[in-house]
Amino acid sequence: MTDGTRPRGAERRLRAPRINPVWILLAVLIAAIIYMNTGFVEPTGYMNFLKRAAPLAILAAGQVYVITSGGFDLSVGSLITLVVVGSSMLTNNDPAATLWVIPLMLGLGLVVGFVNGLVVCFLRVPSLIATLGMMITLNGLAFLWSGGAPRGYLPDTYRFFGRELIRDVPLVGFIPVSVIVMAVVIGAYGWLMHRANLGRQVHAIGDNPVAAHLAGVPVARVRITAFVLSGLSGAVAGILLGGFAGVSTDVGAGYELQAITAAVLGGAQLLGGRGSVPAAFGGALALTAIFTLLNFLGLPQPVRQVVQGLILIAAVALAMHRRRQTGT
Repeated sequence: MTDGTRPRGAERRLRAPRINPVWILLAVLIAAIIYMNTGFVEPTGYMNFLKRAAPLAILAAGQVYVITSGGFDLSVGSLITLVVVGSSMLTNNDPAATLWVIPLMLGLGLVVGFVNGLVVCFLRVPSLIATLGMMITLNGLAFLWSGGAPRGYLPDTYRFFGRELIRDVPLVGFIPVSVIVMAVVIGAYGWLMHRANLGRQVHAIGDNPVAAHLAGVPVARVRITAFVLSGLSGAVAGILLGGFAGVSTDVGAGYELQAITAAVLGGAQLLGGRGSVPAAFGGALALTAIFTLLNFLGLPQPVRQVVQGLILIAAVALAMHRRRQTGT
């Protein structure tokens, strides 16, 4: 059999597997971190890195659902702040209150996501405007609730998820509880996106909502589900951040843009139709690695913001260039 008559299946087997560029970027960044700090290869180094990355990775996993469906969620940063401030006010230094405060905060995330989805789907408000309005509303609620200054503290039972360690683990010695939470959320969201029917519907809606509707996809329900998952991820991230960052009225500031940047770094298209939870996870790790390198270099916070903005612009420009090339 000649090359010209080789079956298509054989050609697919011979074709090299495609590697998402975010993993190459992450490998380069990790190599640079190890070069600057050889202690990173020790369990303490990389486990603390994963612990820092956990809230952003969870946010990115939720954000990629909204982006893939063709929208944005700018409310997750303010939701984090409200979760942290609200938890400190409701627990009122009572460790036993954790048992009902955490479920309440998770419910708050679900409600915020559900309202965002309703406004976008039934009031026809663009997601950028709807979630921006929600962001302002949640920030105002956090300010009113706290009086403009954080009061009280989060008990150890609440902070367990953000700062405690599981010790005596073979090979690595310890695993932060936040890393376990991250693994569970990424695994669940990844399964829903890439193994369940929901993921196929989200991609179909982001690619062409009219065609998806004609094909029988419940467009409104799927979009609302995407926002609900994003809101839930914001609540989980808030619980983790409250655990190891403490109570602050600006604890969630900027996280919404970081989550979008992480998703775009992973290859998600801002116009919808393409997105991956594992790749968004890789984008979150890469962004955390960049921030780690900037800290090693002793650069101030404004430089970090400039770098994040440039990364977002470059990633979006590259995604649009690829979309024009492929015609998809």
